[in-house]
Amino acid sequence: MFSKRVRRNAIGLASALASGAILAVPASAPGADWVIPGRGFGHGVGMSQYGAYGFAKHGRDYRFILSHYYRHTRLTHSADTPIRVLLATPPDSVGFTRATKACGKRLEARRDYAFERSGGDILLRRDGGHKLANCGHAGTATGDRWIQVEGKGTYRGKLKATATSHELLAINVVKLDAYARGVVANEMSSSWPQDALRAQAVAARSYALASSAGGAYDVYDDTRSQVYGGKGSETPETNKACRRTSDQVLRYRKQVATTYFFSTSGGQTESIQYGFPGSQPVPYLKSVKDPYDDLSPYHKWKVRYSQGEMESRLDGLFKGKLRKIEVLKRGDSPRIVSARIVGSRGSSKVSGLALQSRLGLRSTWAKFRKS
Repeated sequence: MFSKRVRRNAIGLASALASGAILAVPASAPGADWVIPGRGFGHGVGMSQYGAYGFAKHGRDYRFILSHYYRHTRLTHSADTPIRVLLATPPDSVGFTRATKACGKRLEARRDYAFERSGGDILLRRDGGHKLANCGHAGTATGDRWIQVEGKGTYRGKLKATATSHELLAINVVKLDAYARGVVANEMSSSWPQDALRAQAVAARSYALASSAGGAYDVYDDTRSQVYGGKGSETPETNKACRRTSDQVLRYRKQVATTYFFSTSGGQTESIQYGFPGSQPVPYLKSVKDPYDDLSPYHKWKVRYSQGEMESRLDGLFKGKLRKIEVLKRGDSPRIVSARIVGSRGSSKVSGLALQSRLGLRSTWAKFRKS
């Protein structure tokens, strides 16, 4: 079973949709044997980003937006605590520049350096390979304002390199508010209303504080957690939204809320126990109506497949000729929790998530019609 982070499959997709990026989608063959109409984009749990956009367009402020999607939570403040973001896992080394100090050595900001894994230790090297220091199990580099990480981008805070038995962990240690700046710019278009961006900023901080991806780091920099691009990805409008909500997070009782979010709901969000099967119900992650989500291009969608394409995609889940797909259980929204793939000589039960993956659908909110 996938982890919840992996299952948050639409976290970065709303940003791509908002910016007009072209996404690979299933082909719609004319005269297809199967028609699959559906709604939404993503797992459906928590805040719909296009729904938040719609609420903001209709004059609702970010406090209302957050209270709508995360019921029973309250807006509070948190310390500007450091967040450890995994940037990369290179086998041997990570290069960087703009650093002024690392492993007790003063560095020249204009020069290139690298942390290199050597057994269980981290070595600090200057460009050209000259060894400057053995940093021990981990090495940390700091700059006056930011650090440029080779192959990744520009980041506020510190670069930390930790050695494991088989790879190097390149981690950005950054304060919570600065982290939010690097997330919001990658999760929503900067052209969206300020109140949508502010809701995203609060959700980004809350999710980071409630997460624990691994022992050496807290979150990933991609859709396994939430998309983080560092300083180099920030925009004036998204930074403004972060400043206006500085240090704000959502709590449920005394705990910071795990504020899942996704692209498009299709008109209704999903309760966590159905969106992430196996999860326990959570009072603030329940299905709610999403009246303005229709601003999304994927509020409604339709996919068509031939009989052969369907049988190929569902190979191994039935025997004989594919007859039908029978939905066995839906969640609090119409998203599929489980279904049966019915063949002429044998059938099997699958989860809605497995069916979505096999058929390349944008969500589990779907119906199946055979022409």
